[in-house]
Amino acid sequence: MSTAPRLSTPVLRSLRIFSRRAVYWGQRSCYHSYEHPQPPPFPPAESAILSAALSHVPNHGFTSTALKLGAQDAGYLDVSTNLLPRGVFDLVNYHLVTQRLALRHAVQFPAEGQPGRPGVGAKVRALTLARLRANGPILHRWQEALAIMAQPSYVPASLAELARLADEIWFLAGDTTVDFNWYTKRASLSAIYSASEVYMTQDTSANYVETEQFLDTRLADVMRMGSMLSGVGQWVDYTGHSAVNVLRSKGVRI
Repeated sequence: MSTAPRLSTPVLRSLRIFSRRAVYWGQRSCYHSYEHPQPPPFPPAESAILSAALSHVPNHGFTSTALKLGAQDAGYLDVSTNLLPRGVFDLVNYHLVTQRLALRHAVQFPAEGQPGRPGVGAKVRALTLARLRANGPILHRWQEALAIMAQPSYVPASLAELARLADEIWFLAGDTTVDFNWYTKRASLSAIYSASEVYMTQDTSANYVETEQFLDTRLADVMRMGSMLSGVGQWVDYTGHSAVNVLRSKGVRI
């Protein structure tokens, strides 16, 4: 008899951490990567090692083995991995940061005034979906990444990067509002992205069409319920519970 798929305990912990701290993220100030000139996110040696190590993740996972092979490929000794004080989390974080920054070029929209230019909501959907699909080549290893991010010492950095991703997506979508909705939109998108990312690890459909449908439903839910909810807390609480209920309905044991 078949049984429902079950997410690993660390992955479930990451979902629970999100639900407890989403309001905190939403109330923190963050800014997109183009608001101020930014230095390269990683020093050259780290970038070389981590970039090379990512190519080994499909076969070796987010492990010290991938890091050592990456160091060798980049022309460094194994001991060079000491440049990475957070170990395998640095490899996970490198993927998160580089894929966030790549969104600027991954999705192109028609210029203002041109026909077929989508609205902000459609852009948010396209950008979020593009970021999810960027996990495709290493999706079979992504639960490992989620488990690493859920470790207590790495939770703050993981949450901060998720907040930056939500802010980046809204910025690239052309959202310029600075009212209270600035917080609710980023907090709710963080919730939706996190749930969609977990859902995708269980998705066996062609081209992840079920994940796309899951994302569309969550975005539609927020649009429909947004005017009925007051405050970041209620907004995120609704989004998180809705996503968890759908995951359960699909057989994921949470």
